[in-house]
Amino acid sequence: MSEGLEVPQPLKSLNLEPYDRVRVTKGSMVYEGLLMPKTEVLGDEYVLIKMDNGYNVGFKLSEVKVEPILKSYLTAVEGKSPLELRAGLPKVTVIGTGGTIASKVEYKTGAVYPSLSAEDLYESIPELSEIAIVTTRTLLNIFSEDMRPEHWSMIAKAVAEEVMKNDVSGVVVAHGTDTMGYTAAALSFALQQLPVPVALVGAQRSSDRPSSDAALNMLGATIIAARAPFAEVVVVMHENISDENLIAIRGTRTRKCHTSRRDAFKPINDRPVAKVINGRDVLVLAKDLRPRSDDRKNFKVYANFDKRAALIKVYPGIPSEAIEWTLNAGYKGLVIEGTGLGHAPSYVFSSIKKLIDHGMVVAMTSQCLWGRINMNVYRTGVELLRMGVIPCEDMLPETALVKLMWCLANSKDEQEVKRLMLTNIAGEMKSRTEH
Repeated sequence: MSEGLEVPQPLKSLNLEPYDRVRVTKGSMVYEGLLMPKTEVLGDEYVLIKMDNGYNVGFKLSEVKVEPILKSYLTAVEGKSPLELRAGLPKVTVIGTGGTIASKVEYKTGAVYPSLSAEDLYESIPELSEIAIVTTRTLLNIFSEDMRPEHWSMIAKAVAEEVMKNDVSGVVVAHGTDTMGYTAAALSFALQQLPVPVALVGAQRSSDRPSSDAALNMLGATIIAARAPFAEVVVVMHENISDENLIAIRGTRTRKCHTSRRDAFKPINDRPVAKVINGRDVLVLAKDLRPRSDDRKNFKVYANFDKRAALIKVYPGIPSEAIEWTLNAGYKGLVIEGTGLGHAPSYVFSSIKKLIDHGMVVAMTSQCLWGRINMNVYRTGVELLRMGVIPCEDMLPETALVKLMWCLANSKDEQEVKRLMLTNIAGEMKSRTEH
């Protein structure tokens, strides 16, 4: 049995071990499930079982009767030989950065801990053994809300190291969902002329829940990395709440649009790059994609980001000080999440002009999810353009922020930053919005 896992002391006399199947009787109610290891929180006074519906239920041992039904299948497979994979499968590297998808419950303490070994993946997703030879690499173990630009640089460099291995067919980045869109955009700008796909993947629900999306999402991301005919940075998540299809979304066009639904990620002002049908087949939907290639010599890595850029959402009554603090704090750039077609209150214009006059780069996006800005329609927009505010077309505000950080770190002067902000680099902006 797994080292360090025990059952509560009163159950040892029944010759029970973790993951044996048991029957728990409490009064007239009878429950069946797998006996979970003792936790430090519950100690020897409680028993915890995982029922067939996937949920865990705890009972006070003094109030129930516990009976063994079946020995754990794990006992039968102890000491089994390593999984033998079919020769000729593509090789995929999975890089872990933290998040729900790269963790599981540790029943000794009741805590969630990182678990991203190849053995864990093959055990929890057996279909992977037919798809790819997977190797894993844990780079970070942080909540995605704690991601910073320096972490994007680390991830980009780690991905680049794997991409440069001639036998690697693609890379998967396991990531927390809250800021996965930011990291996807960062990798889209940092990794240019990719020869193979890079798929970011997360999970909305942990692997110990019956409604978990972790296994299917990881399977789909691995399929994209191993088989997709294109070489793009994409996010791979559920298309809808069912377990039928997944979608691959361009890294610069994705946003998490729901706090908890499995289909939280949507392409904004774009269509999905591809679908993974029934966890097996890749259906390419987009045109003009960079094709997969065996040639690594043109692959370029620009992994630096300047965190001295801010994103500010304007709102009725926003004070001028909210704009000017960026200048006072020594920032070099600002993305304004404006209203409608790209507007800001006229009473903050003097503050915006002050920033520009001091050499800061100021860009405009819209709070609206869909559509594009057009600062030539109304007088306020025209005035902002004349000041030197950069129109970000149909770019997502968070993508514009990441791009500005990247431009500031990879340009020699302010004029080059402005030129790059107006240049489509990774599909982040289009001259015409169709969706």
